[in-house]
Amino acid sequence: MKPPIGKLKGQQSMLAYLTTAVVVMAASLSTAHAQGAGGPSSPVEIKVMANEAFANSWQTQLVPEFNKRFPNVKVVVDGVPYAELLPKMMLDAVNADPEYDVLVIDDPWVPQLATVGALADLKSKDVAAITSPDYHWDDFNAAPLAAGEWKGKQYAVPVRSNMLLMFYNRTLYKKAGVPEPTPKLTWDEFFAQAKALVQDTNGDGKEDAWAIDTYFVRDALTPTIWQAILNANGGKLLDESGFPAFNNEVGTKSLDMHKDLAKYGPPGALGHGYSEALQAFRQGKVAVMFNWGSVYKATAIDANTTTLKEDEVGIQVMPVGSARAGTHRGIWNAGISSKSKNLQASWTFLQWLSSKEGEKVSASLLGSFPARKSTLGSKPDEKWLEPVYRTLQQSYELAAEGEMWRIRSPKSNAAQQVLADEVARAIAGQVSSKEALQAAATKIKSTLK
Repeated sequence: MKPPIGKLKGQQSMLAYLTTAVVVMAASLSTAHAQGAGGPSSPVEIKVMANEAFANSWQTQLVPEFNKRFPNVKVVVDGVPYAELLPKMMLDAVNADPEYDVLVIDDPWVPQLATVGALADLKSKDVAAITSPDYHWDDFNAAPLAAGEWKGKQYAVPVRSNMLLMFYNRTLYKKAGVPEPTPKLTWDEFFAQAKALVQDTNGDGKEDAWAIDTYFVRDALTPTIWQAILNANGGKLLDESGFPAFNNEVGTKSLDMHKDLAKYGPPGALGHGYSEALQAFRQGKVAVMFNWGSVYKATAIDANTTTLKEDEVGIQVMPVGSARAGTHRGIWNAGISSKSKNLQASWTFLQWLSSKEGEKVSASLLGSFPARKSTLGSKPDEKWLEPVYRTLQQSYELAAEGEMWRIRSPKSNAAQQVLADEVARAIAGQVSSKEALQAAATKIKSTLK
């Protein structure tokens, strides 16, 4: 007996559906395997070395999202304290059999790691052969992508972009009767308004809110505030020949401006750095904070870490100097060990992490900043990211125009430490800004030889 026509058509439809599903699944698995994503019977494990400040959130939040797409790549993220991170990377790099496949590298470290042969060229023929056709290198903003480049080779990609930005407290501005800052605010205007932003907010006759907090203490990142002002005033750290170019009138004026900020800071401001400035701003004690943009979510959104509300917090580039507005680049890049035995799996992970999809996941879950023009130009999933995206795009363009980053050299850490020491001496009043910069220039010239 023949089956009914309707039943036969239903069986044929189901068979066609199952056949198509099998073909699609097989193609998907084949593509994943070609990209080094392993298979059900042959999973791949890669190890990642990252800053302990975000390693755990990557492991618990980002890796599960990655595994939804590539379930057969096991990613283990090890967190290392920032001060120990570069030395540990350098030691691992010279090991004949390195422990780590992926290294998450701070902005100025790429030249050092590239010079010792620690990193694979991500635009080499071998890597190009396993790069997805829709990865689109030209979609990255130039400034963050350049952080992973050295001597014409791309050793890393931006995975946690960051820029030095201006945060402001709308409530304190309103109480002081001062207009909210805009991207056109000049440094002269900021200093003129700072006096009014030091105020008594509860009427008891005592000042309890101040104009500014930022880096003043001796710290490797303290010079970035001075450098942002220097670049805004048209100055540079190095000239075209690679010699110090900051020990001049522009450099001195800019360091004096950094030093003068402390006059409008809370008591003890000269001992403040990243953590103290962040705490003062989140507690509503200061009207302005110059700090890294990546703290925005925990400062304006997360009630567990801040007393402020989203509508109280504004964000923009730093004030305008004689040449342009200010900012400073601080990009966390990720590169692959040149000796990794898991090149395909490692690159599969990094491609996803730095793709538009990965950037949107990182921004939504962790508040991390994207580097791609298409991501910044799109409507973010989270409404709070809209003003952040606008500011980021402007800051990337400024950074590229004004070369707003730390010294690029295999000896960048040593040079940065010289700047940290001398800038701190000037801010503490131990020497004049002119004397500090002259001493820094002499030492850095010798260091970079």
